[in-house]
Amino acid sequence: MLDVQSIRKDFPVLSRKVNGHPLVYLDNAATSQKPSSVIQSLVDYYEGYNANVHRGVHTLSMEATDKFEEAREKVARFIGAETSESIIWTRNTSESINLVAYTWAQENIGEGDEIVLTRMEHHSNLVPWQKVARDKGARIRFIPMTDDYTLDLSDIDSIINPRTKLVSIVHVSNSIGTINPVQELTKLAKRVGAAVLIDGAQSVPHMPVDVAKLGCDFFAFSGHKMLGPTGIGVLYVKRDVLEDMEPFLRGGEMVLEVTYEDASWNDLPMRFEAGTPNIADAIGLGAAIDYLNDIGMQNVRDHEVQLTQYALNAFKELEEELILHGPVDVDVRGGIVSFHHPEVHPHDLGTILDSRGIAVRTGHHCTMPLVKSLGVSATARASFYLYNTEEEVDLLIGGLKEALRYFAHGVAPA
Repeated sequence: MLDVQSIRKDFPVLSRKVNGHPLVYLDNAATSQKPSSVIQSLVDYYEGYNANVHRGVHTLSMEATDKFEEAREKVARFIGAETSESIIWTRNTSESINLVAYTWAQENIGEGDEIVLTRMEHHSNLVPWQKVARDKGARIRFIPMTDDYTLDLSDIDSIINPRTKLVSIVHVSNSIGTINPVQELTKLAKRVGAAVLIDGAQSVPHMPVDVAKLGCDFFAFSGHKMLGPTGIGVLYVKRDVLEDMEPFLRGGEMVLEVTYEDASWNDLPMRFEAGTPNIADAIGLGAAIDYLNDIGMQNVRDHEVQLTQYALNAFKELEEELILHGPVDVDVRGGIVSFHHPEVHPHDLGTILDSRGIAVRTGHHCTMPLVKSLGVSATARASFYLYNTEEEVDLLIGGLKEALRYFAHGVAPA
């Protein structure tokens, strides 16, 4: 069990007040808060050894390079990659997926090929493949969803078939919290010779992940959702796949030798990292990984399972007014609770909650097709992390009761 009260002391922002109330931060699926150790790692870099990395022979550059590459090693170990050479720095999950779409997909997907997605994808794992399909004359196929918000695999052998070239699937839905059976789907894809990309933006921060065990070719995630800084993302690519990929961005650090007529590329993974990288935030992500390793990712997952179950039970007080979306079984659900009221817009619920210091997300959560398929234009979403408590869930329920008294029943907030 986590010592949540002790953990909370490591996060400076959690001590502030919002609109006169203690902050209750329940928007972790959008971005997480940062512990003091991560914040200090950024200060240490800028105050102590700020310099560009690689090729520098002076002390500051060598210190920065060591810390930068040490962070890459930490990422590789954290997700079970065999080598840090398979880890490419990007800005975020979206850029990681786009890198695959503009490199590997351009070389390997052609007319008549099929790309398999789910109906719960984030726009970042949908829109790039729409462009690839249009450019290449390929077809997108979707794995449907059951009434209990899990994937319907009853016809999966016809969906993933010999025409499939890529299966690109979200590990944990950012909108409804469903944990998808990505290892099973990867095995099915491999039987027909298809590559697999997993969007791990909502899984890596919240549970143990081992890319070698999953068997995927590509795995993408963001630092800012796992206690790290914004502006740093990761793309893992299986080494034999990466060796055959052409670079996307060109110039600067990614070159080995250049003439006026031609150029050759640097070793992996630097050939995919043109120009000055985001040095400070990579180091900050390394510090975030240190923090999570000290706690233990299984402990993080166990805490969120317990908290999500508590929240689902607490929401039963409002079951006659609010409709919840997502699996009932917390074993296949991340720490996300999305909900809506048939007559009260989620933005109005969010506004009342904010007046009480409670931060949730409202809207379509960059899953517009999924949300529309639920028969609504938007939902409100509470999402949990290692520093959230049952008491905060109780405050959320109390805030929702007040919001509903006002908007649904015309009783002014206290």
